[in-house]
Amino acid sequence: MGRISLPFTVVAVCWVLSWHRALASDTTSIGKASNVKWSSINFKTIIDWEPKPTNYTYTVEVAGEGSDWKRKCIYTTATECDVTDLLENVKDKYTARIISEVQDAEDFTEEAPYTDSPPFSPYQQTIIGKPVIDGYNFSKDHTKLTVIIKDPLTPYRFSNGNFKSIRDIFNNDLTYTVLYRRSSSTGKKQETSNSNEIVIKVDRGESYCFYVQATIPSRSQNRVSQVSDEKCTTASENAASTIGSPSEFIFLCSWILLYWLL
Repeated sequence: MGRISLPFTVVAVCWVLSWHRALASDTTSIGKASNVKWSSINFKTIIDWEPKPTNYTYTVEVAGEGSDWKRKCIYTTATECDVTDLLENVKDKYTARIISEVQDAEDFTEEAPYTDSPPFSPYQQTIIGKPVIDGYNFSKDHTKLTVIIKDPLTPYRFSNGNFKSIRDIFNNDLTYTVLYRRSSSTGKKQETSNSNEIVIKVDRGESYCFYVQATIPSRSQNRVSQVSDEKCTTASENAASTIGSPSEFIFLCSWILLYWLL
């Protein structure tokens, strides 16, 4: 009887050990990130990837050509990570590394798999968001319309805490174009300037609709921004006085008075 029970015990122990090893191997089996992409608007930059992790986590590392690897979103189960604060040197070219890791896994001794992103240059590749039309005004003779444009802000700050605008980063490598039309027409005209105030010629008494778009001339791709919301003037805003200037008014009154006296 003893001779029979010994082999059975050994077999049972071996089976339990094998099952435990297989279970440990299964729980520490980890996947590798794929489809790694950059998304960036006005220098706010997020990197995302696939798939959703099971039984493991991700850690993101970012390095520039002129900077060392820095870690972000450590042991996350998400599939995106905001890396804006690691890319403040916007003219550098960066690579992100998505590392698959098992947190506190004693049985997992293999090198953690990882996937590198395509290179990314914020200065060349961030999408420029909608400019804002901050206001407009007509000239005194109602033949010119000045459109005032507000630069979109970035997530980066000056030392005093104020946010930098895209103008603060691109400087003269940023132009604005006003595309405008008469309210009663579909034909568009445009005027481009390096300034945030653009003057366009208009006809007296006409109402106009217009919107604004930014351009980064130095770029070969992603050169133009999203377009701003359209604004329209009213005919009354551009209604020139039929009496004319004060001197014309006095001259006219003088002639009427002289005619009445005679």
